[in-house]
Amino acid sequence: MNFPQLKDAVVLVTGGASGLGAAVVSAVRSAGGRPIVLDRNIEGLDHTDAYQVDVADTSAVTAAVGQAAADAGRLDAVVTAAGIDRCGRLEEVAASEWEKVVQVNLLGTVAVVRAAIPALKESRGHVVTIASSLGLKALPEATAYCASKFGVMGFSRALAAENRGVIGVTTIVPAGMKTHFFDDREDKYKPQDDSKLIDPARVADAVLFALAQPEGCAVRELVICHEEEDSWP
Repeated sequence: MNFPQLKDAVVLVTGGASGLGAAVVSAVRSAGGRPIVLDRNIEGLDHTDAYQVDVADTSAVTAAVGQAAADAGRLDAVVTAAGIDRCGRLEEVAASEWEKVVQVNLLGTVAVVRAAIPALKESRGHVVTIASSLGLKALPEATAYCASKFGVMGFSRALAAENRGVIGVTTIVPAGMKTHFFDDREDKYKPQDDSKLIDPARVADAVLFALAQPEGCAVRELVICHEEEDSWP
């Protein structure tokens, strides 16, 4: 897809070294923009501005986002694609593992956005948060992930209300994507039919569609999934 409005735009992407984040980075670059990656592992990221950081570490995130904005000279958008999961019944998932999901998916999103707000206000930029169909519909043995993604939905709606007319806020709500996200799960928690997983490149196109809207037009929430997806609605 062609998004000429994004030429030269500086877009910071968390989790940008793999999965959906990498797809967003590729799409931004194809549109003529300048992607910046924040990720725990940035090895092998040639020709990409990248900063190694765990988004669950708020102080490290604050420093990394500030440094990225200073190095680039501006920040036009932030896409919060970093995410993890831990499946299992509540009493079976270690408290530290359960809380880490919330720290990465929700508090990491908040930390990145908070740190980026000054630069985004200056550029009248845009925040794109990545939620999930499990931020709308709860499933058993997914309490940590659902809690974090329901939280992202609420945070994003409040953020949009707080910053209307100042910065753009869009929440992308993808269902299951064909990435390595499911690789480390037990078989019973893996998709049984990966032909019904969406290509992350299509979700990245949705992100760029939201970023490319003209002034005065806001895409607040956008669900994207395989046409036979059953986790939504």
